[in-house]
Amino acid sequence: MVSSLLRDARRIVVKVGSSLVTNEGRGLDEQAIGEWSRQLAALVRGDGGQRREVIMVSSGAIAEGMKRLGWSSRPSEIHELQAAAAVGQMGLAQMYETKLREQGLGSAQVLLTHADLAHRERYLNARSTLLALLRLGVVPVINENDTVVTDEIKFGDNDTLGALVANLVEADALVILTDQKGLYTADPRRDPSAQFVHEARAGDPALEAMAGGAGSSIGRGGMFTKIIAAKRAAGSGASTVIAWGREPDVLMRLVQGEPIGTLLVAQTAKQQARKQWMADHLQLRGSVTVDAGAAAKVRDEGKSLLPIGMVAVEGDFSRGDVIAVRDAAGAELARGLANYASAEARLLCRKPSSEFERLLGYTAEAEMVHRDNLVLTGATRRPAPSVAATAAGG
Repeated sequence: MVSSLLRDARRIVVKVGSSLVTNEGRGLDEQAIGEWSRQLAALVRGDGGQRREVIMVSSGAIAEGMKRLGWSSRPSEIHELQAAAAVGQMGLAQMYETKLREQGLGSAQVLLTHADLAHRERYLNARSTLLALLRLGVVPVINENDTVVTDEIKFGDNDTLGALVANLVEADALVILTDQKGLYTADPRRDPSAQFVHEARAGDPALEAMAGGAGSSIGRGGMFTKIIAAKRAAGSGASTVIAWGREPDVLMRLVQGEPIGTLLVAQTAKQQARKQWMADHLQLRGSVTVDAGAAAKVRDEGKSLLPIGMVAVEGDFSRGDVIAVRDAAGAELARGLANYASAEARLLCRKPSSEFERLLGYTAEAEMVHRDNLVLTGATRRPAPSVAATAAGG
């Protein structure tokens, strides 16, 4: 199955762990980072096949900071961990910038916390930024913002962050590169009878029983966190591959369909998972009523909803909340994620995008609800009425 899942993946999140990035804590591994950067560039260019969009989630800031500060063991004090992260992040970002630039690619440092992805508005802001970078052909290099968080340093890990980023950008696949070949039925370093798991279902409870604790003193994540990350990624329809990060040409071989590592298959298709979440969302914060032209565009043509087609706004909602889209009779047509808060939406009713900046002082998106964040919930489609297309959207 890996041949089709990875070969057809257009948007891929790659996560690499601290032990790989820092060569088991001895400092940033320039050769390894250069090799991954070469492969990332080949994927973006489409060497030997289709062009891909790739995001790198990289651990290593704290480990690199420890090395620069001359610390041989990971400290337990939060402020010391944050200091190490602040020092190490400089070198980590510089190394990726240098190696990707050598391949003709731009890079962007993006620091996130789990809180950024839990807050609706910050979630949408992060998503918009990452998608813009991908459209520009830039490789985002993401790390957890360890210098400003506490619990994430003590208990967080970048396996989880990788899965959350895969959810955020609706990736087709998550590739976790680690210092193990993949998942075994037991720890192969302790149990010689351990068998390799080539493929399994993401979220299978039996996988968690197989996984052990943290794998090294440098990183915080073990195989268990990778199993949980695959389960999280599967929630938005992304399958996960866990593979050895030093496997020659590992990324290129994976996208060519070679069965490397352990494949954990998502049971729900990407679009189906996202649409089902919106359709089942019980906490509707409000709604917008649209005219006949907008209703036809949304219902019959799969278009985005533009504010020019809105005639009324109900409720009190924020950017990122799930809202209903209703026709003039009050019937629900669809549900989706609002790009503007209710107060702003009321100002934008019947207005073209050219007036947004004058009315709000800024422009976030041209659409009130983008078609990628919109799911039909009302009656089945019917022929569009002969009306002016007042709410056509990309």
